[in-house]
Amino acid sequence: MKTMTIHIRVWRQPDPKVRGKMVTYTVNNVLEDMSFLEMLDVLNEELTKKGEVPVEFDSDCREGICGCCSLVINGIAHGPEKATASCQLHMRKFKDGDTISIEPWRARAFPLIKDLVVDRSALDAIIAAGGFISVNTGGAQDANAILISKEDADKAMDAAACIGCGACIAACPNASASLFVSAKIAQLAYLPQGHPERKKRALNMIKKMDELGFGDCSNHGECEAVCPKQISIKHIAKMRREYFKASVLK
Repeated sequence: MKTMTIHIRVWRQPDPKVRGKMVTYTVNNVLEDMSFLEMLDVLNEELTKKGEVPVEFDSDCREGICGCCSLVINGIAHGPEKATASCQLHMRKFKDGDTISIEPWRARAFPLIKDLVVDRSALDAIIAAGGFISVNTGGAQDANAILISKEDADKAMDAAACIGCGACIAACPNASASLFVSAKIAQLAYLPQGHPERKKRALNMIKKMDELGFGDCSNHGECEAVCPKQISIKHIAKMRREYFKASVLK
């Protein structure tokens, strides 16, 4: 199996109070079938053997589901492979001797914790602000008995594919969370189960997004371009309609 030597320029910052910088490392014997995170594992093993502090980065499922692998690779959120999370990116996308730059998400609402790890709890706060359906209805109707058009079901499923990784925010020049928030609002707005509190949900989630310091959407489209689940910016238009209806058409 082909092996490569890869040069890594990675952001190192022990804590938010210390000024960070890019540090260069060389990783030898990188297999082309390794995932990007496995390559970082190899780097950290070498650093540990040398008695140096390993590079901190987030990961969990490593299957493109959890959204934890938040890395800016060569200036692109999640790297050069379209519709792919960092954990699904393989080293065969690079060449022997390549130099790869790795940075954390950059957004005011994502304060840095250490190295490549940022605090993305702001996304959880937006979800919490949306709440849940709390209307007392007695015995719940069987979900399979609720008629939903194929078109609406498809749109809801497309929005629900969002894994909340924050790549859209890292790529946006305004650090806007509009794509993320619109996906979470739209996935329920398209379904009858989400209708009872749809107005309050839209108002509260957008208000929380603004409070947390995310920027506004100016239709650059960078969010859609880097989204590992290819969430469409059409959902942002849906979010704006929901907000208008909730705030004006009462």
